[in-house]
Amino acid sequence: MANTVRPPAEVRYADELKAIAANDPHPKPPGWKLSPRAVRTFILGSQGEALSHKQGRKTIKTAITQKFYGDDALIDRGVVTLAGNRGLLLVGEPGTAKSMLSELFSAAISGDSTNTIQGTAGVTEDQIKYSWNYALLIAAGPSPQALIPSPLYVALQQGKLVRFEEITRCPPEIQDSLVSVLSDKVLMVPELDGAERVLLAQKGFNVIATANIRDRGVNEMSSALKRRFNFETVAPIADRALEQQLVMEQTQALLIESEVSAAIAPDVIELLVSTFHDLRSGRTAEGIVVERPSTVMSTAEAVAVGVSAGLDAHYLGDGVVTSQHIVRNLLGSVLKDNPEDAKKLTHYFNVVVKSRAQTSPTWEAYYKARKWLR
Repeated sequence: MANTVRPPAEVRYADELKAIAANDPHPKPPGWKLSPRAVRTFILGSQGEALSHKQGRKTIKTAITQKFYGDDALIDRGVVTLAGNRGLLLVGEPGTAKSMLSELFSAAISGDSTNTIQGTAGVTEDQIKYSWNYALLIAAGPSPQALIPSPLYVALQQGKLVRFEEITRCPPEIQDSLVSVLSDKVLMVPELDGAERVLLAQKGFNVIATANIRDRGVNEMSSALKRRFNFETVAPIADRALEQQLVMEQTQALLIESEVSAAIAPDVIELLVSTFHDLRSGRTAEGIVVERPSTVMSTAEAVAVGVSAGLDAHYLGDGVVTSQHIVRNLLGSVLKDNPEDAKKLTHYFNVVVKSRAQTSPTWEAYYKARKWLR
């Protein structure tokens, strides 16, 4: 996958998964690749400890990186839910790493994070359950060979997780096609005969879904479907220092994947994270109240601005990311939903950034670059 833009998690972290599996003596739920303790280690990291494992004749030591920053207890509850008979639904604002978390769970538990249904307003029940090769269907009638399995069908058949991204973007009647599957762990195929009419879930099957709570186009879930999921809210990162560390790591990693060499100083990342944190919370560290933009000022958006600034500095500058590069790429993240958000951002610069510019050269350069907001 050398030319792949973004390999799946089981490929990106293949060495880590091998190291964890080689050091995993703990009991595994039926159908799982790793134990719940090992899944937790994969997502939250080994705290700097290197795990030894054999690769051919060599012994390799691999440290497990922390991939999710936030509520560690949420990971524990998610693992326990997926080991049981209820589905897991990750809810929260856009950009809070819900999709990344579902991908990591799937890679660690099933070894496959690509078995995914992408929810949209145009998804049909056939796309969730199964469809048909109509040439074979017309030629020979309904048969297993003519059936085209969906990701849900594959998950039931092979005993693995299926990811359902943005489930609330699907119409309620389409969402409810999951109710009987989650209840009885069985999928009926009435077009087939005999035992082939009934697909029983193999051990290891479960559903992990994600849902945004702020986007337009969100549909309410039925009570019947809600009862079959455990809900876990993925909240924005509250710790500013932790968010700064994450944005720095993710920005650098994405720039390396893009084969871009750009130097980003910690104070520039601190400036970027402070801006997002202030506008997201509506209050600065100094206690100044600011108007929150209508768009979601998420950590993921902060990473996107950092990456865009790095690309800007690499291709159009001298390779060093400055405050000016941040400002030049900030408006694209803030100004999405409401033109009035540009005024809110300008007000933030005129009040908060101007004040901080009096004591910090980095913030002074940031303030001077405000012309790019026009």
